Amino acid sequence: MRSVEDQQSRVTAAAVAPRPVRVAISEAQGLLCAEEVVTERPLPGFDQAAIDGYAVRSVDVADAGSDLRNEDDERIELTLPVVGEVSAGSRQPIRLQPRQAVRVDTGAPLPTLADAVLPLERTDGGRARVKVHSPVRSGDYVRKIGDDVQPGDVAVRAGTIIGAAQVGLLAAVGRDKVLVHPRPRLSVISVGGELVDTDRTPGPGQVYDVNSYSLAAAARDAGADVNRVGIVSTDPKRLREVVEGQLIRSEIVVIAGAVGGGASDSVREALSDLGELEVERVAMHPGSVQGFGQLGRDEVPTFLLPANPVSALVVFEVMVRPLIRIALGRRQPMRRTVTARTVAPITSIEDRKGFLRGQLMRDEETGEYLVQ
Repeated sequence: MRSVEDQQSRVTAAAVAPRPVRVAISEAQGLLCAEEVVTERPLPGFDQAAIDGYAVRSVDVADAGSDLRNEDDERIELTLPVVGEVSAGSRQPIRLQPRQAVRVDTGAPLPTLADAVLPLERTDGGRARVKVHSPVRSGDYVRKIGDDVQPGDVAVRAGTIIGAAQVGLLAAVGRDKVLVHPRPRLSVISVGGELVDTDRTPGPGQVYDVNSYSLAAAARDAGADVNRVGIVSTDPKRLREVVEGQLIRSEIVVIAGAVGGGASDSVREALSDLGELEVERVAMHPGSVQGFGQLGRDEVPTFLLPANPVSALVVFEVMVRPLIRIALGRRQPMRRTVTARTVAPITSIEDRKGFLRGQLMRDEETGEYLVQ
């Protein structure tokens, strides 16, 4: 009986990551960046307002809010004329003169000589003239050219998982495409004369095809581009024809219901001239009986999984998922593991690694992981 670790090593040794491809940034989410994205322009590309308000020279409003009074001991409010308005996207340059203000929107280019933006809430919001309630310092509420990214900076590093923030950054630096590790193409096939699809009513001795749906979902969750072939009969000619077609279009093929009983021999016989498939007993439970080989001209990794849906899903999790993650370029293909204390006793089969569904929790007092 082969150990789980030995079988995993055999499987992962067959992993071949597809060549990186260049895709539109809108299609890159969830994929691994395969290049160092170096920026050519600063971001932002010009000094801009970081908030709605008034562009000013900070020196002109330094006394705002001070207890200044006139000859009649009346409090003097600092007031500036509003000489213009600049919206985001404006291309008309404005030059600010001493003791003037310009109304600006968030993202608007900062007028020449302005070095700060007064937030609206620090003013009376005037349109022709604005009363200033408190001062600002030079640089307040201003995004300076190159604050986020300078030319030559790496915006997105190779090996980074591209998420929403990375897509936004790629767009911000003017990249419409990016080099990524593509999703490996994976085909899921269910074999068995007892299977019917979900749109039919099972007859005597028939059951719904669960495996092609659950395994396709698991493969998508792992990051694969999935083709759910569905149910295929065990007729040797038909099975060979379908599998041969999938070997051309996929980097991984999964055949559920292909081990146990007479299915194993019939499947291996039907596919014998496409390559060697070995059915092994692996020291795990469930899913002890499973098969693996590399078929076709391109030696495509092909898995034979049990018919039992729970067993099939466990074998997929332990053996197939790591292969998908390697193909995606992930440095750590296995799931993170933690040590936890069981809430209730559990049992396992001697000399086999048991895989059980559980709920992970944390003890509020000790911080210890618990599982039930």
